[in-house]
Amino acid sequence: MRSVDTLVLGGGISGLSIAAASARSGQRTLVVEAEPHVGGCLASRRTAEGYWYELGAHTCYNSYTGLIALLEGRGLAKSLVQRVPTKLRFLEQDRMAPGANMGALMRRFNWLELALHAPRMIGAEKAGHSVREYYSAIVGPRNYRDTLGPMLSAVPSQSADDFPASMLFKSRDGRRTDLPRSFTLDGGLQVAAELLASEPGLDVITGVRATGVQHDAQRGFSVSLANGDSISAARLAIATNPSAAAILLQGAAPDAARTLARIEEAAVDSMAVVLPLARVRWPVTMFAVPLGDGLHAVVTRDSVPDERYRAFTFHFAPGLDRELRLARMAVVLGVPRDELRDVAERRVVLPSPVVGHERLVAQLDAAIVGRPLAVVGNYFDGLAIEDCVQRARREWARIGAGS
Repeated sequence: MRSVDTLVLGGGISGLSIAAASARSGQRTLVVEAEPHVGGCLASRRTAEGYWYELGAHTCYNSYTGLIALLEGRGLAKSLVQRVPTKLRFLEQDRMAPGANMGALMRRFNWLELALHAPRMIGAEKAGHSVREYYSAIVGPRNYRDTLGPMLSAVPSQSADDFPASMLFKSRDGRRTDLPRSFTLDGGLQVAAELLASEPGLDVITGVRATGVQHDAQRGFSVSLANGDSISAARLAIATNPSAAAILLQGAAPDAARTLARIEEAAVDSMAVVLPLARVRWPVTMFAVPLGDGLHAVVTRDSVPDERYRAFTFHFAPGLDRELRLARMAVVLGVPRDELRDVAERRVVLPSPVVGHERLVAQLDAAIVGRPLAVVGNYFDGLAIEDCVQRARREWARIGAGS
């Protein structure tokens, strides 16, 4: 049985953040990732010619100070790419609606309803309210249903109606003014995961799933892997989605497992295609917000222009037949179906928090306090990359104290 100081199950940005902190403190650290590569929601794809695009997260900001600090020692400066200004647009059925950014939003609003509700913005509190409740109150129910709601749901690529209003957008203290306000990395955001995975003293095993966790006060944690191996560790960090974490912790931390099982989730089916630059007549777009169907968002690579290609990632709600999804992509892009070759696909399970989510987080924290067990992910303070990093930082401060 292999033995390490810190074992991390999950090689997304959350798991790699806490793993890098452990390795930097001199601990023997191992990450086990079920997928063939690290990254999680940082899911970049690269062609043989070196053109890259995103199937998952696509933007970082200079307010992500925790992420930046982690990456600076791993070659961030050499990889950083500034994103150019692009446009938010709306899709009405399969056609691009006129206008962009705030202009496109405002031209779709009912102005009388907006005038009646906008004064309620003064003093409005997000705490205890869902996204739908909070924003309907300040723009009007119809404006929210027809326009603002779909736009807000495009951000997490799932319906955001029942999200806690306080989780969707967050202000952050401090910015790195020496860096671009909005940036990515050369090769895509998955490079961030790869940089962290290369931290000295950090080992990574990919393509192997953990199947169970046991804990003994004297011997520490024992983790079984699907390939028949097992690993012992003094400290354990779980960095998977809530449902997978609940299954893993049934034996070692049943109270935490029961709480994790109560966190709601949603699946998203993403499909991306690369097309020659001259083949698509779409205007330059950051992302397009579809109105009224099971397509949550269309995200482009236009923020990092290329002289040869454009890439488009469609984020669908689950349940739509693959051929129907491809047909929809072809119609929206205005190209024949047979030109959609080498389509990249990915299904991801994302947290879908609802009002009262903070109570579940408090219950989870109470179930693991005082134990050398950390639980990290994108379902604590918020969904952003920086929220993942900050949760990992706090959890390492707790379980790594005195290391």
